[in-house]
Amino acid sequence: MEYKDYYKILGVDKKATKAEIKKAYKRKARKYHPDVSKIANAEEKFKEVNEAYEVLKSDENRAAYDQLGSNWKAGQQGGYSAGGAQGGFSGGDFSDFFESIFGQAARGSAGGRTGQGAHGGFGGFGGGRPHPQKGQNLKQTIKVPLKDLYTGVNRTFILQQPETASNGQTYMTEKRITVKIPKGIEPGKSIRLKGKGNPGHNGGANGDLLLKIELDDDKKFELKGKDVYTDLELLPWEAALGAKVAVPTPTGSVEMTVPKNMQTGKKMRLKGKGFPAAV
Repeated sequence: MEYKDYYKILGVDKKATKAEIKKAYKRKARKYHPDVSKIANAEEKFKEVNEAYEVLKSDENRAAYDQLGSNWKAGQQGGYSAGGAQGGFSGGDFSDFFESIFGQAARGSAGGRTGQGAHGGFGGFGGGRPHPQKGQNLKQTIKVPLKDLYTGVNRTFILQQPETASNGQTYMTEKRITVKIPKGIEPGKSIRLKGKGNPGHNGGANGDLLLKIELDDDKKFELKGKDVYTDLELLPWEAALGAKVAVPTPTGSVEMTVPKNMQTGKKMRLKGKGFPAAV
């Protein structure tokens, strides 16, 4: 049986990060998707790409594959199994090579060692009735302006979403999704969209989509904890004599009285105009 180099199939280095692997997978999946590609062996290539990604996207499964490494023959003769590997294969049209690594652990077939820690993750390979499995969660980042975090708003984003091809394989595609941004949610927190993650297996529910909030670049304001900072430009006579001026805030301008003899660099505070409490 021929050794399959999953790194080569995706066109990435063996030290590639998860982000690099995911990016390479999306590029290859678009190229070979059987519904759009005109390449003669597109469907076969598409299956290979999905198979490679199924293994390399998971730390446990990638470690099991890397352990096999170049010692493929020894692993084959010794009845290699993916010891502690677990989780998340969408059953179906995988190669004999794939099954020789992961399928044996799930089947516990005679003549080879069973995977002592393997359980519940090899949909379509195990004996008996398969158990429903919830799909894996997806994690993505969205950039949100500070003013939207102040007020809360519904915004539409272009997000990566799983799609099932006509041959049953799952790939990622871009979709427009409206997301409710709650008032007062802090940068670094996540919004959970139920059922928008990877599809479940054997009748299991879909996973969730976790959207991490990242503050969109704002040249006017700087957020430090719950306080918001901005620079206020004054005319020379306003600083010397004092004046009422309009101070910008993320939700609009507020009038403020500047005292006499205001010095450059001095801070003034507008109470209650900082980052709002979450609701």
